[in-house]
Amino acid sequence: MERAAIDAAYNNSAAVTDSADRVEKWRRRSEKTRARPGARLDLRYGSGTNNRIDYFPTDTPSAPLFIFIHGGYWFRNTKEIFAFVADAPCDNGINVATVGYTLAPEAGLSQIVQEVSQAIDFLVSSADHLGFDRAAVIVGGWSAGGHLTALAAGHPDVAGVLPISGIFDLTPIALSYINDALSLSADEVAALSPLFNPSRRQIPHLLFVGGDELPELQRQSTAYAAATAAKGVPTALEIVPGQNHFTIVDELAAEDGVLLRGLLRLVRQVSKNQGV
Repeated sequence: MERAAIDAAYNNSAAVTDSADRVEKWRRRSEKTRARPGARLDLRYGSGTNNRIDYFPTDTPSAPLFIFIHGGYWFRNTKEIFAFVADAPCDNGINVATVGYTLAPEAGLSQIVQEVSQAIDFLVSSADHLGFDRAAVIVGGWSAGGHLTALAAGHPDVAGVLPISGIFDLTPIALSYINDALSLSADEVAALSPLFNPSRRQIPHLLFVGGDELPELQRQSTAYAAATAAKGVPTALEIVPGQNHFTIVDELAAEDGVLLRGLLRLVRQVSKNQGV
């Protein structure tokens, strides 16, 4: 495809006309979530300005932990906008941590990946202090966060992953407007594309993508689900009818949301694998 066509194929904001309004609603809702009793805000895991974590505890002792990684094509948004995704999981007995990371172009993708791994290390080392089950750590993320989630599947302390509308093949990204901020090298495209390097760890992968998303976003998830399944990794992909790249996130925060139900299934699967 020509550059203009690739740009359009990955421009989710342009494809969803009310995307800016939806992000603003997330921001306002997240302000209330961050004011939840017991929330521990801006836990520092590294030296970077954005190397902070917000932790939202559930009332259940030693409950699982869901780590959420935000999207924005690695160069926009912050964890503060996405605190709202903790609401329904916390109400259903799951602790939630939202992770911030240095944005491009201040950081390249290799550094961003390393920071996410560092954040997971920090959380697991703090399990007793924070009060979650270190054997039941699930990582999820949306869009660029879905990409970082797929790579986090290789972390030894991650028990399951839930990528949402993720990017798994960086090849078209390197040819698009997104690369103006990322400056991806050929080596990074090869090494940091989960599609080319699917995790071999036998942990459950539950992928979601909206049925109303751009075709390239759907292709990315379909291709990666096939790649992990081909490696014998327990993998499921759900294409959610009627959901676009932005509305699908609300399905994680809604009490009856499709993604919330998926997260609860994944928690049960992880608990079963742990012999609980």
